[in-house]
Amino acid sequence: MAQGTNDREEESKSSSDEAALSARLGSLEHRLSALRDSRNIRTDQSDAGGDSNARASAMAMGFRLSSELIAGVGLGALLGWGFDRLLSTSPFGLIVFVLVGFSAGVLNVIRSAGVAPDKTRR
Repeated sequence: MAQGTNDREEESKSSSDEAALSARLGSLEHRLSALRDSRNIRTDQSDAGGDSNARASAMAMGFRLSSELIAGVGLGALLGWGFDRLLSTSPFGLIVFVLVGFSAGVLNVIRSAGVAPDKTRR
């Protein structure tokens, strides 16, 4: 009989532990949902148009930087092709001026991105 009472005590103890844990879990879920709701309300009010404006600005900067690089390489290729036609130095002018255009394009991208200071604006 002592064995039976011990089993019942353990069952009642484990069921009360489960009930306490369940209550704590419910309380935690309630607090978390209230916190999430308050954060969503705050971020909705503060970021009404800021996110789309930031994306548009970043995309504009990306297009500007890519056009700087493409323009440098394209102009270098055009000048190299012109010198090759004018002086009959078939691939060498094109190769040299494409490399010069690429380096000028990279330098312009670095200046436009604000990584290096622009020394011409003193």
